[in-house]
Amino acid sequence: MSDYIVRATAANSSIRAFAITSKNMVEEARVHHNTSPIMTAALGRLLTGGAMMGTMMKGEKDLLTLQIQCSGPAKGLTVTADAFGHVKGFALNPVVDLPPNAQGHLNVGGALDLGILSVIKDMGLKEPYVGQCQLQTGEIAEDLTYYFATSEQIPSAVGLGVLMNKDNTVKQAGGFILQLMPFTPDDVIEKLEKRISEIDSVTQMLDKGMTPEEILEDVLGEFGVEVTERIETGFHCDCSKERVSKALATLSKKDMDSIIADGESIEVKCQFCNHAYEFTIDDLKEIRKK
Repeated sequence: MSDYIVRATAANSSIRAFAITSKNMVEEARVHHNTSPIMTAALGRLLTGGAMMGTMMKGEKDLLTLQIQCSGPAKGLTVTADAFGHVKGFALNPVVDLPPNAQGHLNVGGALDLGILSVIKDMGLKEPYVGQCQLQTGEIAEDLTYYFATSEQIPSAVGLGVLMNKDNTVKQAGGFILQLMPFTPDDVIEKLEKRISEIDSVTQMLDKGMTPEEILEDVLGEFGVEVTERIETGFHCDCSKERVSKALATLSKKDMDSIIADGESIEVKCQFCNHAYEFTIDDLKEIRKK
């Protein structure tokens, strides 16, 4: 089954909700980048959150970038998403191995350690919107929850999970984002906070095979969930030889002359999907002319 996102409302539209199944997306990222289990979980969680946040964007050409710069061995993560459920991403260090954390789970927080989360929204204005916050736990879901509260002043609950098979392939991945509208009644807020404290973790839900609809029904059932949209999502890189050529064209003439003088073809890899593009000396001379 392909990955998808559901958008929903609850409690007379005073709660908006998103849930996602992202197993294929995370597995594709793992294959592209040959990530270790900890980094599959880290990148997978950020891709999962980014895909849902991308669909919150209004414009067809709007782009969302989530960037984590951190002091841990992961070094950093970048994810880009659009409004149509397309998402791509990479880790600066795809292979990190650490002992399990205190709960016996993959130690994503240890891999990231201290750092900054930046949320960049390019909505076609002169300058993109940039919101930043310090990483709270490095577990990513809590960090996104904190970002929404501090940078966008939207009380939110974010749950993200990646479950691995013993052969290090992705068994399940998914998550949810719940957000309170400014007019949410106090009694609804109290009930929702209580409910969130009682629910299973996202990985437990995924391990049971729960769909995005079932996850939202489990969390928000007492508030009356109404699914408003279902959006296909997946890992999608829009790189091409032409786009890489444009990137090479930004090199200085001196640098281009140096590469050409070496007399050998070069290979340039896309950071997001690791696809390799070969440029012959003739290709490079053509770019140099332009």
